[in-house]
Amino acid sequence: MKTLWNPQHPSPMPYHRYRPYQDRVNVPADGRSWPSARIGHAPLWVPVDLRDGNQALAEPMDTPRKRRFFDLLVRVGFKEIEVGYPSASRTDFDFVRHLVTCGAVPDDVTPVVFTPARADLIDRTFEAVEGLPRAVVHLYIATSPVWREVVLGRSRAEVRRTVREAAERMARRAGDAPGIRFQFSPETFNLTEPDLVLDLCDGLTELWDASPDRPVTHNLPATVEIATPNVYADQVEYLHRNLSRRDSVILSVHPHNDRGTGVACAELAVLAGAQRVEGCLFGNGERTGNVDLVTLALNLFAQGVDPMVDFGDLDAVRETVEHCNRLPVHPRHPYAGELVHTAFSGTHQDAISKGLAQHARRAAELGVSQRQAPWEVPYLPIDPADVGRSYEAVIRVNSQSGKGGVAYLLRTHHGIDLPPRMRPGFSRIVQTATDDSGREATPKELYELFRAAYLADGPVRLHTWSVHEQPPGVHRFVCTLEAGDRVGDFEGTGAGQLTAFADALAGAGFAVDVLDFSEDGTAAFAECRVDGVTAWGAGTGPSAAVRAVLSAVNRAAAR
Repeated sequence: MKTLWNPQHPSPMPYHRYRPYQDRVNVPADGRSWPSARIGHAPLWVPVDLRDGNQALAEPMDTPRKRRFFDLLVRVGFKEIEVGYPSASRTDFDFVRHLVTCGAVPDDVTPVVFTPARADLIDRTFEAVEGLPRAVVHLYIATSPVWREVVLGRSRAEVRRTVREAAERMARRAGDAPGIRFQFSPETFNLTEPDLVLDLCDGLTELWDASPDRPVTHNLPATVEIATPNVYADQVEYLHRNLSRRDSVILSVHPHNDRGTGVACAELAVLAGAQRVEGCLFGNGERTGNVDLVTLALNLFAQGVDPMVDFGDLDAVRETVEHCNRLPVHPRHPYAGELVHTAFSGTHQDAISKGLAQHARRAAELGVSQRQAPWEVPYLPIDPADVGRSYEAVIRVNSQSGKGGVAYLLRTHHGIDLPPRMRPGFSRIVQTATDDSGREATPKELYELFRAAYLADGPVRLHTWSVHEQPPGVHRFVCTLEAGDRVGDFEGTGAGQLTAFADALAGAGFAVDVLDFSEDGTAAFAECRVDGVTAWGAGTGPSAAVRAVLSAVNRAAAR
């Protein structure tokens, strides 16, 4: 509705063609309890990159790439891994056989294989897993009205009969093998009538004789997202509350990301009773992707909950996934993106720099290493080092950057700790350079800008000099100065080396007052008033202090 504060006009887009979710599916929401729940432990993560993610690739993975991906998943710590769709292609079948014949599956890892509700494809799937000591055979069929009518051409009763016949065949093929468990997915669950889903799932729980020591997995896919995440949570909680033999059922979810809310759907589903989450590393998958397991796991980590998988070397994980998928991970991916821990904004950089300094002080006060101290740094929800990222990437400088970021990089890369009142002036120098170039400045380039501004020779040059304290408390400074086309010998006295040098400069025609001076072990910094103009200077090397005053004189003269 148009108001004084919202002058938006109706759009020409044909929004009337689309129905809201409440006109498409009934969502029971009585007795809702998930909003007050909290996630205190990780669900069972099940990566489906080797099946669902693989189907989404323009160039599906071959066996070597799949094996590299599988080994990564094992190394990270996943204990149930969907390894393929053996009846879909020879490549998938051969990869499952490769895992069997090569003994590649660790004793604590359970492979999952995927099959539609067709007798010949079920048989092909069981042929693929023959010889595995453990496996989950995952049965699926589309169940929602539009899929039943348009894709399958079957009624509810016919879908129910198809599922039962398929499940009976799976039970016969499995026989008494204790290592085979079953999984069922009513594909398009989130568009299916809740009573049909409950009837199908309860029927299979009974048929497969599920028990707490041999549970069945019922997986609830948001195959195509249709609503806000709270609606999916209501749907999941309805099943959680009403499934029979609940202690013999692993309730699983498989969110997609059509509305961009896959992560939120998964998190709310866990609040609603889900115990298992299927997804892909970095969110690869059909259309807009499957839910991103990396983001989900590290979201828990950032809340102080053990994710039960190890992403401590996230760059290595990303490199492997990019190689196998032949797809890049977005530079703004929530945790793994190249730029996600990087601040260009001046205010952000200043806050991060101060936060890192405070973190170091707190660690020292607690008597622990910085890696062990509680983390609380502005703009960084987790310590980049905890996922294998370096602090060097946290602050980078471009035309949007400020004095805090520039000072941080000079200090961390070159040991030059600019005095606070000197930072704005150097920041303006950097901003001019980055405005002109249109790109960011590297730490090396920052040092070159610093060197050119403060350490390079200027119109006033000091050729030779010496200083002696005689008598005590009185310093005598003798030097040869070049100023423009004049060269001469000058001397001055003062209570210290720098005041004596200022007195010598007065003899050369420069009225110099040293207002501030500091050293950091690498460089010296001096703020001087020169003929009424205030400027900062810097110097390095054995005569750093004197060079800093001379630098200030030259910078004042150049204004």
